[in-house]
Amino acid sequence: MAQEREFYVVIERDEDGYYVADVPELPGCHTQAKSLDALLPRVREAIELYLEAFPQHQKLGEFVGIQRVTVRLSQASK
Repeated sequence: MAQEREFYVVIERDEDGYYVADVPELPGCHTQAKSLDALLPRVREAIELYLEAFPQHQKLGEFVGIQRVTVRLSQASK
């Protein structure tokens, strides 16, 4: 019987308009697509391939969350 696992996926849009997905629990596991509809199947495939290639990463740390942080930039770095 196939086992199911859930993973958090961070999705951003890059400067070229592509959606980029990163799986924080699986270092180096990421993919991209032009639309969200195309991205989600690619994310599932990337996770499956990652776990096949790196079976030792079956149990990793727990994803806690994302926090937005504000920093003040000096005049020179603007």
